[in-house]
Amino acid sequence: MTIKKSVWVQSVLALFILFAGFAAKAQDATKELTDAMNNSAEEWNKGHLDTFISLYDASATMMFPTGPVGMDGIKNLYQKSYFKPDGLPKQNLKYTDIKVRMLGNDYALMTGGFTLYGNNLPERSGRYSLVWQHTANGWKILHDHSS
Repeated sequence: MTIKKSVWVQSVLALFILFAGFAAKAQDATKELTDAMNNSAEEWNKGHLDTFISLYDASATMMFPTGPVGMDGIKNLYQKSYFKPDGLPKQNLKYTDIKVRMLGNDYALMTGGFTLYGNNLPERSGRYSLVWQHTANGWKILHDHSS
C-alpha cells in the first residue's frame, strides 16, 4: 500500500470513528431528553410545578405573542393559566411525536406535540420547539416556543 493510500485509509477510519462517537452521543442525548420530557409531564400531573419548571435554565426565554419573556413570565403563565389555586393542574399533560436534532455536542433542538386532557374540560393540543443546552446540571431548556 502506498503512503498516500495509507493516509487516506487512516483518515477515513478516523472520520468513521468520529461520526460513530457523535451518533452514539446523539442517541444517548435523545433518550435523556425524551425521558426528561416524559418525567416533566409526570411532575406536572402530580402538581409539582417547580419540578416541572426546573428543566428550564435560569436564563431561559419563552416566545409570547408580544415577544420573548424570561423565567418570571414563564412561571406566571403556567401558574395562572394551567394550574388551580390549590396547586393542582387544571388538566393532565402528555407529550407526543418527540423528535431531537443535535446542534453540536452540547445543544439540541426538540420538536413535538403536547396534549392537555381530563377534568371534564375540552382536550387542548399544540406543538412546541425547544432549544436545549447540556450544562454541568444536565440538559436545560434555553428557549421554548409553544403554540
